[in-house]
Amino acid sequence: MKNEVVVRFGQRVRAQRLKMGLSQEALAERAGVHRTYIGMIERAEKNVTIATVDKICKALGISMSQCLEDP
Repeated sequence: MKNEVVVRFGQRVRAQRLKMGLSQEALAERAGVHRTYIGMIERAEKNVTIATVDKICKALGISMSQCLEDP
């Protein structure tokens, strides 16, 4: 069973990325991570570090607390 926080983070990342009209590749480039990593995060396949959460949230233009809210 996947961790609820990991699932919620992935859902929030995907929702915000789509809202901004970004591809997974474009978000990855902005965040400085590999393009396949974004997909893995969105599918809750990776338990990311706080540092990575920070990079992704900054790339999405939202706070870390907003990244963890329900989508």
